[in-house]
Amino acid sequence: MSRYLVAALAIGTALAGTLAAPAAASAVKEPVKEPRILSDVKLPAPDLAAFEPGIVQNSRGVKLGGVGSGLYPAGRDGEYWMVTDRGPNGEPKVNGEKRRTFPVPEFAPAIVRVAVRHGTARIVRSIPLKKSDGTPITGVSNQSGHDEAPYTWDGLTTLPYDPNGLDTEDIVTDGRGGFWVVDEYSPSLVHVAGDGRVLARYVPKGLGLTGAGYPVRETLPAIFASRQQNRGIEALGISPGERALYLAVQSPLANPDKKTGKASGIARILRVDLRTGRPTGEWAYKMEDVAAFDPAAEQGDMKISALNVLKPGRLLLQERTDAVARLYTVDLRKATDLLGGRHDDPATTPSLEASLPADVTVAAKSLTVDLAAIDGLPGKIEGVAVLDPRTIAIANDNDFGVGTFDANGRLVDTGIPSRILTIRLPRPIG
Repeated sequence: MSRYLVAALAIGTALAGTLAAPAAASAVKEPVKEPRILSDVKLPAPDLAAFEPGIVQNSRGVKLGGVGSGLYPAGRDGEYWMVTDRGPNGEPKVNGEKRRTFPVPEFAPAIVRVAVRHGTARIVRSIPLKKSDGTPITGVSNQSGHDEAPYTWDGLTTLPYDPNGLDTEDIVTDGRGGFWVVDEYSPSLVHVAGDGRVLARYVPKGLGLTGAGYPVRETLPAIFASRQQNRGIEALGISPGERALYLAVQSPLANPDKKTGKASGIARILRVDLRTGRPTGEWAYKMEDVAAFDPAAEQGDMKISALNVLKPGRLLLQERTDAVARLYTVDLRKATDLLGGRHDDPATTPSLEASLPADVTVAAKSLTVDLAAIDGLPGKIEGVAVLDPRTIAIANDNDFGVGTFDANGRLVDTGIPSRILTIRLPRPIG
């Protein structure tokens, strides 16, 4: 584990060193009073059949996208690890019913290394996720009754469930050539080897996911299986000193039901031991009131999409709607540890999500960066990486450009690009 810690520290040192020049240059100018964009690049968008030859047979005109679901420094100046989500998907209405469609069901969610230099970005490596035997997985729904039924591009024909399918989101490196990613389906934490093979998938206790072609281990609290549809774990950060990962659910759990989850403002943060995949702490986090955050949205539109560990027990966490995003410094040290207590029991009434009890102290938080106040930022920001105390990088999720499909099943692209932006802050993140 010492190699892991040395690698993590080396990455941090290298990034700080490579970003020292912009800081020195700004010192001779007017003091920076507001965040400013240092760079803004569009990512390449090859056709999916060219991006995953031998895997994708019919792209339906869909290009690479969704890579802003996660963003993590790759150890060299201007290089990042990113991860796609489950792949192109839609939600058209068919006979008055919304259906989850997979226009390219064979697409394998992928880890992508991107290099940003001289105002351009290029893909330097792509790693499709795989089962233990090396065959690619898909991003298709896992379980009937727990996940949405999968359909073809037009919503008319059902597809088979795939217990291997992952709706991958945030990403960090493991310090040993591999990765950790989080998933929205189970929800789950997934350990991935450097070649893309899934080493282990950690899911809620009692989930009963069978038939996967890689190890599945039930270690997470059972209550996490009550996630809202498409609102599983989307934020992930690593704490080398604690040998731990911090995870956050995207939205409040549907505990005891969907209506409660949509109206609730209480999300959960979990700490997991790197060596065992077992939780070591759990805390309540109070999200912002949407009426003040984004008056055009509803409370159910509030999401947590990114998390960085600043130091043990202190996080930089992003809250967002599709239009508005802000970063908060979060302190867990005086918050109530819920792990294994009555609020992990679905029989507890009222639930934590329905009514915050007086004996539960939520995590302290303070606004650190108002991304919504920076002109020119894209919508649906999901990836956030801290490069040094005064520099961050962000990435958007463009949903693979999925808009509508023509009569021949070819995509009519939204034209929204995937972007990475580097932002200089007026004050250090602490």
